[in-house]
Amino acid sequence: MILRFLIDEDTNVAPIESVAACHDRIAPLDDRFSSTVDRAAAGGFLADRTGYAFLAGYRAALSKLDPTLTRASLCASESGGAHPRAIETRIEPRGDAFVLNGEKTFATLASAADVLLVVASKGKDGDRNQLQIARIPSKREGLTIRDRDPIAFAPEIPHARITFRDVRVLPSEVLEGDGYTRFLKPFRTIEDVHVMAAWLGHVVRLARAYDEPPEILDEALSAIAALRTIAEEDPLDPAAHIALAGVLGQAARLSSAVSLAKAEEPVRTRWSRDLPLLAVAGVARNARREAAHAYRPHRKGSLPPQ
Repeated sequence: MILRFLIDEDTNVAPIESVAACHDRIAPLDDRFSSTVDRAAAGGFLADRTGYAFLAGYRAALSKLDPTLTRASLCASESGGAHPRAIETRIEPRGDAFVLNGEKTFATLASAADVLLVVASKGKDGDRNQLQIARIPSKREGLTIRDRDPIAFAPEIPHARITFRDVRVLPSEVLEGDGYTRFLKPFRTIEDVHVMAAWLGHVVRLARAYDEPPEILDEALSAIAALRTIAEEDPLDPAAHIALAGVLGQAARLSSAVSLAKAEEPVRTRWSRDLPLLAVAGVARNARREAAHAYRPHRKGSLPPQ
């Protein structure tokens, strides 16, 4: 169904003026497509630029994690990064509820979100930082969101600094399970899959609209089909990481092949400006790929990647 949509849909899309307008444009896709990867690819197709294609992928990735999430932000990164040992924001019991205290330094789309998924520490078990996720409204008292200056690529997508000062969290708002293994760790792969599907959907529209070589359309559609399969695998499975690495390599080659020689100047400028988006988190992604290749369960002493 998604491949037919990408081939048949009108390539003329109206400009998108804001993050809110982008959400409004892609929201109907939630009912049209049951697959979150399909929603991502279709949303990327309907985007007028790479930044808003990213939004479509990010939104779909969160929906894969929790189908009730639409305008949300996963808030993990702190001054020391997003690794579990870097999380210093604390969630602690107080009376009949909990409180959050700390700061997130780079929360994507937080200022446009209705819901925040906040990664917080509930203390340590030996050397291991025990993480939990608090799902709270973005307007909760004690919470302050301040947008950072736009970054050089995809500047339409806001990233924020968030401070938490005795923010009340109801027991029902603390998600069950380990925050790292159940949410944060798998989301890294889920996000890669869906953001890439959205970017490829965007490539399909550009290729059709501006008469790019047919091989570009072939490659983009086949990569989206592959991502649909990868999305059904366990995001912690090394095999999924290896397969995803193959699609990411395919996308990197596509990014170099697209010329947009027949496109208007603003389209070409935005395209070139926003290509660095594909390299975000590349170091961590390569580490997962290398660990996946090193994993050999039939070899004595082999351990799965952490």
